Amino acid sequence: MNTLNRQEMQGLAFEPQQPEIEQLDLVRYWRAIARNKWRILALVVLVGLIATLYAYSLKPVYRATATLLVEGSRPHRGAATPSVDDLFIAYTGTTRDYYLTQFEIIKSREFAERLVRVMGLAKHPEYAPGQARASWAGALLPGAGKGAAAAADASDDERFGGIVAAVMARTTLQPVRNTQLVRLSFDSGDPELAARVPNTLATIYIVADLESRMETARRTTQFLARQSEDLKAKLIDSERALQQYREREKIVEVKGVNLAGASRQLEELSSSLVDARRKRADLEAAYEQVNAARQGKSSDALETLPYLLRHPLVQRAKETESEAERRLADASKRYGPDHPRMVAAQSEAKTAHENLLRQVNTAAQGIAKDYELARANESAIERALARAKGDIQSHNRKEFELQSLERDVAANRQLYDTFMQRSKENRTGDMNTAIGRIIDEARPPKGPFGPNRQLIVGLSLLAALLAGVSLALLIERLNNRVKASHEVESKLGVRAVGVLPLTQPEDGVPLERMFGESNQNAFSEAIRTIRSSVLLSGLQSPRKLVLLTSSIPDEGKTTLASNLGFAFAQVKKTLLVEADMRRPKLARILGQERNRPGLAELVAQGVPLGECVYQVQESGLHVLQAGRVPLNPLELISSPGMELALERLKEEFEVIVIDSPPVQLVSDAVMLSQLVTSVLFVVRADSTPYPIARHALSRLQRADAPVLGVVLNQIDLEKADNYYGEYSGYGNRYYRKYGYYGKDRAAA
Repeated sequence: MNTLNRQEMQGLAFEPQQPEIEQLDLVRYWRAIARNKWRILALVVLVGLIATLYAYSLKPVYRATATLLVEGSRPHRGAATPSVDDLFIAYTGTTRDYYLTQFEIIKSREFAERLVRVMGLAKHPEYAPGQARASWAGALLPGAGKGAAAAADASDDERFGGIVAAVMARTTLQPVRNTQLVRLSFDSGDPELAARVPNTLATIYIVADLESRMETARRTTQFLARQSEDLKAKLIDSERALQQYREREKIVEVKGVNLAGASRQLEELSSSLVDARRKRADLEAAYEQVNAARQGKSSDALETLPYLLRHPLVQRAKETESEAERRLADASKRYGPDHPRMVAAQSEAKTAHENLLRQVNTAAQGIAKDYELARANESAIERALARAKGDIQSHNRKEFELQSLERDVAANRQLYDTFMQRSKENRTGDMNTAIGRIIDEARPPKGPFGPNRQLIVGLSLLAALLAGVSLALLIERLNNRVKASHEVESKLGVRAVGVLPLTQPEDGVPLERMFGESNQNAFSEAIRTIRSSVLLSGLQSPRKLVLLTSSIPDEGKTTLASNLGFAFAQVKKTLLVEADMRRPKLARILGQERNRPGLAELVAQGVPLGECVYQVQESGLHVLQAGRVPLNPLELISSPGMELALERLKEEFEVIVIDSPPVQLVSDAVMLSQLVTSVLFVVRADSTPYPIARHALSRLQRADAPVLGVVLNQIDLEKADNYYGEYSGYGNRYYRKYGYYGKDRAAA
């Protein structure tokens, strides 16, 4: 017979759920805000009242503004030396940083201290300790007068520093865009003081700049005077050293003339050396050929050497020999060997040949002499070239040293002239040019500038609203309890089999027997839904062994087990087994004896089944209580007798509902999950943290327990409808007439 195995059952229970879309999170946050709307509203009203009292208790503040023109950073007429700002602008070509620097100078603490001293603000009622009047809201607050008393007890330096800090905090500087104008503003409770402070601060800035430049000019004059004397002495020393060098080296020629002649001579010698080396190389080659021919090292005769054949005497002797041989050839054709003409021709040819040999020898001897002469000429030119190079290098060294001395003289003279010119400019310069001037003086304002009471109240209300909403969202975010069925699937990753509403039991009817006594209500309908889920979990399985457990105690698993047993008893022969031997409660609920034989006696002692199982009156439900609690219930449950007892019970009953201990405390439920066909995991709504429930389900999953799903118990339908909006049809419409959900919690 085909039945669902443990892996298939576990796969159905732990089927991965689709991730929630962002809209559901937004709805959740909106419901969290709606859930705390009255708290948020109370916080906003309270903060609004406090802000209103505070805003209308503040003193009026007056603001006066003066307009100041800041001159551009350029060297003033007759200035001794350019300032750092002048040099910066000269190199960068921008004045933006200059004006930003001037604005920071105006807002500096030094000017604020001068302002306090010049105007005597330490004696002004607004800053004098003990003279300022406290606001009525400040008087209502505890410790409102401690600040004034502390200021009165402070030392003079501390009071002065506090006044300076207050003046700096109330002073505002606003540059006018694309202009050299800047607006100086001051806030004060006294309109006359608000007008005097900007005017005085602008005057202090202008006067301080004049004083600074005059002091700089005085120091510059003293510095230039000292440096001019030192530079004059250096100039005299450098000129004396230059003249002594010229006299020692006897340098009298015009600069550059001697060097030009030496350069031309060097070029001519270099060219002559190239020609001499070429000529020597040619003669050396001819000389070697002649020596080789004479010593027999070469197969060529002297008269056949190309260089000798080009000699003029050899060429003329060669021509004479050729003419004599031609005449000898003509005579041999006409005359006999003894003919006088023939003899004369032979003698002439012989003489011509001997003359050719003499000329060749003479030319060969001339080649040796020419070669020696070429070598001597080359050596002489090389020596002359070396002397010329040495003369030029010596001249260059002298000229380099001369130029160095001349540069020293020129530099000292230029530096001395510059310092003398700057010294004259500094003495004759105009130091009375102001860095700025007041365009519009500040005048006492006609009305207060602040505070903006409406803005203070509005911002306070907005901040309170945001704080309340943030706190509500934070509480919702930190709440890790399972509150609805969609959180069962999203946070635990397990299917929600059913939801049991929070039900107030009727008089005399315990909640564990609600289904058996009155089954026309929302609670009973939820039990039927769970029963249907169990029956449909394995249609081909004739026997159902359903184990009920939870993560921690008091989650309502016993209540669910009892009512689910009554529900199954209406359709099938059902047995309710109490396997929670540490906290047995069925005897008290059903009104039976606690010492009656039960599961412990059936497994351990082999007591007959008829003595252990009994039927509840006026119902078809059979019950097997825990019996006498053993010393170690886990050993009893994990014993082979437990498996045999369940096999016997399966033969007698179609459905067996087993109530077991929590998973987090003991391992009884994990062991029993190996013997049943399905496991229902009970979670108490808005009570059990989901990490604990998820850990317990993980233990069952690791043991391959056939978890069918989770039953969410004791959920308040009215609260869930208002908070989550997913039980409106479940509670408010169909079962409102029964009135079985409310605020009271039932016992587990």
